Amino acid sequence: MESAVRAFLAAAGLDPARHPQLAQAPELVARAWSLEFLDGYRRQPREVLAERMSAPKGRRELVALTGLAFQSACPHHLLPYGGVAHIAYLPGAHVVGFGQVVQLLDCLSHRLILQEDLARQVADALFHELKARGAGVVLEAQQSCMTLRGGRRTGSKTVAEAFAGALSTDADLRQRFLCLARKG
Repeated sequence: MESAVRAFLAAAGLDPARHPQLAQAPELVARAWSLEFLDGYRRQPREVLAERMSAPKGRRELVALTGLAFQSACPHHLLPYGGVAHIAYLPGAHVVGFGQVVQLLDCLSHRLILQEDLARQVADALFHELKARGAGVVLEAQQSCMTLRGGRRTGSKTVAEAFAGALSTDADLRQRFLCLARKG
């Protein structure tokens, strides 16, 4: 990855050996991308959600986490985007710790992925891997693709949502979640 960054800089007419501020760029960029921006490829949602607890008998109500900061990168331009995630699931026989939901978000967002695909994959993982009765995800983000290039719409926000199971079919349940997300 370091040599690829050096080649990228050379293609842009920049030589790290001749520009002191770029001397460490290949190493630092490679480290950031491999250890932070793309570390989600090292784990799978099934692994993240493997440790489960039995849902309390008779109490399988909506579990929601709101206001979760997240970051990702667009696969088209390799530019970052980030914002706030709101995630909910309706437990089946099991629940997971809140930290595991956060790890699931990080596992999938630390990949090259479109915002709408990220929302869908988080919802699907909760629904299929955890066997939740329903799941919902709302992602509000600022896309560098929109703010730094092209139309340059500073301050713009993109919203992607995905629902599975009961949250896709039960309008009242979905509305409860969306109200929680707006408050978050």
